[in-house]
Amino acid sequence: MIEPPATPPTLASTAPAADGDAGYDPRRSVNRLTHYDLSRFPSENLHDRLGRAVCAAHCLPRKEFYEAWEVARRVARRVRGRPVYDLASGHGLVASMLLMLDAKAPRAVCVDRRIPPSAHKVQSALVAVWPQLAGRVTHEERLVQTLDIEPGALVVGVHACGALTDLVLDVALAAGAAVALVPCCHSHAKCDAAGLDAWIDPDLAIDLTRVARLRAAGYTVHLSHIPAGITPENRLIIAEPPTS
Repeated sequence: MIEPPATPPTLASTAPAADGDAGYDPRRSVNRLTHYDLSRFPSENLHDRLGRAVCAAHCLPRKEFYEAWEVARRVARRVRGRPVYDLASGHGLVASMLLMLDAKAPRAVCVDRRIPPSAHKVQSALVAVWPQLAGRVTHEERLVQTLDIEPGALVVGVHACGALTDLVLDVALAAGAAVALVPCCHSHAKCDAAGLDAWIDPDLAIDLTRVARLRAAGYTVHLSHIPAGITPENRLIIAEPPTS
């Protein structure tokens, strides 16, 4: 049973900001998921069971849950059976979801310069429902560029801001790992646009240059989107390394 908080929540922490507004997607709210949100997850499918589990943690922004789910389910369709490295991981929810969606994925490592204290609350809430996750998801505070990726891994970078996405890509390419990226906060000063920004939107030019880099390395690249209603930074790049 999920116990209610000791004190009544404030309006700012529970009210779905502008949920009633025409054209507003309630999935993009940054309000934290709590037991007041359980009605959003009524079924017994995996999505709703995960939603109810993170509601128990009382700390995860709603938008982060939906972003993680939309990325994880698309990646799991393409790339399976690999250890997961979730870089710039935040709460590490993408990594845990990938383990839930892919029974053959052995483990996940979540890496960020600073792991939020609430990441462990989220992980504990998931393990309480899925004990098989215990010990399979670890969190490390370190710089992305100091990480050694094992061969055959899947490297994930969801909203690694600006040039950090390129560092994630560097690490993945150096290891010959599969990679999934959702770029954001494109830095026009630091990120390579290969001159394409003379013709097209600079953010798109930067992402196309990343795709070209992967294809030049022999990767098979799949391009997709997560729903724009959740986030406008919604381009998804999934790339698999060449087989030997």
